[in-house]
Amino acid sequence: MKRESLISRVAFFCNKVLALLTFLAYILPFLAPNLFPFLSVLTLLLPLFLILNVAFFIIWVLQLKRKMVLSGIVLLIGITFLGKLYRFNAVALDTEPDDFVVMSYNVRLFNKYEWLPNKKVPNDISDVIQDYNPDILCLQEFTPNEDVRLRNFPYKKIYLKGDKNKYGQAIYSKYEIVNTGKIVFPNSTNNVIFADILKKNDTIRVYSMHLQSVKISTDIHEKLDESKSKFIFKRISEAFKQQQLQSELIKNHYDSCSYAKIICGDMNNSAFSYVYRNIKGKMKDAFEEAGFGFGTSYNFKYYPARIDYVFVEDSFVVKEFITNNQVKLSDHFPVITRLKKVELEKNEK
Repeated sequence: MKRESLISRVAFFCNKVLALLTFLAYILPFLAPNLFPFLSVLTLLLPLFLILNVAFFIIWVLQLKRKMVLSGIVLLIGITFLGKLYRFNAVALDTEPDDFVVMSYNVRLFNKYEWLPNKKVPNDISDVIQDYNPDILCLQEFTPNEDVRLRNFPYKKIYLKGDKNKYGQAIYSKYEIVNTGKIVFPNSTNNVIFADILKKNDTIRVYSMHLQSVKISTDIHEKLDESKSKFIFKRISEAFKQQQLQSELIKNHYDSCSYAKIICGDMNNSAFSYVYRNIKGKMKDAFEEAGFGFGTSYNFKYYPARIDYVFVEDSFVVKEFITNNQVKLSDHFPVITRLKKVELEKNEK
């Protein structure tokens, strides 16, 4: 019997370690982060784990080795996670008169502190919004700026805090806003705002969320060492514990609302997390319904970070979903979805 090469044995050992970590990451969305805050960080790495499992599977298949079974089982068990990572063959449904467009965008204070060398960011963001012409617009990390042109929205809800430097969130709407409010998070500068929007005879509640930031710079990979890695893991763990509480506050709030609901914004967490699972509940993820590719919404180099979402209830048909990762005017990319509200009687059939 031919002895297996050292490279093959080492590769399969790495494959087994990867499989163990992937199974652990599968379980973590069902466990509250405050129970295992450090381990919860693994959910951020699940996209990488899945990609590596695919790579191992292909390698063993090409070599006609039974080792492919391990990664095959891992991928089969995690088939629902694969759908959250990458979507194929998205086809936009035909536009109808009752369709409406929702856009969510973390605008990073319109580049107020000049993170980008572009002096025209506020104008450019205005142009992007004008191009998509959304009916409902949710902006996170919003700050007043005279160069931002949002004149085609007759209704708005803006929540700001701070004295000299004001910042917060905003919801703009072409439809009448009949009620507004906010969810305040304890010990945090982040929050959720909401607006009840009247569209014909339907009242729709739209939440714009901005959960606790993990504060990872987009260029952190260029200056990472062991001490910084430990610090970052600790900071992420603490942020995830805060996000758990924040997600529970959001869920309790929207459970008490009888209107059809849309939740969008910057969750600062992956689609493989407890926080995602808790907030989404029985809602539909618009990316999973009509998105394409990785749906990357955060400009983190070399890594498909999807942390901005639109969730809708079953009474909405998701007809199109776009993440425009060519618009590099913030550290986030805008997400846009086209929806149609259907009658409840039709939805129940």
